[in-house]
Amino acid sequence: MRFVSRSSAVPISPIPALRFSTDKAELDIDAIYAFLRDEAHWSKGIPRDVVERAIAGSLCFGAYLDGRLVGFARLVTDQATFAYLCDVFVLSEHRGKGYGRALIDHVFAQDAVRGLRRVALVTTDAHALYRPVGFTTPAHPDRWMELHRPDVYA
Repeated sequence: MRFVSRSSAVPISPIPALRFSTDKAELDIDAIYAFLRDEAHWSKGIPRDVVERAIAGSLCFGAYLDGRLVGFARLVTDQATFAYLCDVFVLSEHRGKGYGRALIDHVFAQDAVRGLRRVALVTTDAHALYRPVGFTTPAHPDRWMELHRPDVYA
């Protein structure tokens, strides 16, 4: 069986019935917002309007099982040279089934992503998820800087 996405006809997932889409109209914004606000350690308390603006300005990937969102990933990108991968998650009740691996494999199989010179991400505990698609620790971490405002939503 072939698993296809609206954004690609590349077979990606060996998981029966898992489907991917970049169609923002399909996204379950309520589920995404609830997860980011309540469960994701990186965005606790994030306002809904911020989530909606972030989705509107990003390339988003939904993973669906039987028509329901089970996973999500967001790329902030110029769609030419650089992207920042963020807000990657699989809903708690669907973890441990390979959906995260399938979602990341799908994202990085897309032509729009394969053609980017650099993709960055921040992770505290999912290094093993990203290494198979080529992520490494920065060769020169001393060249990277950030402006981090952890209380911006307070």
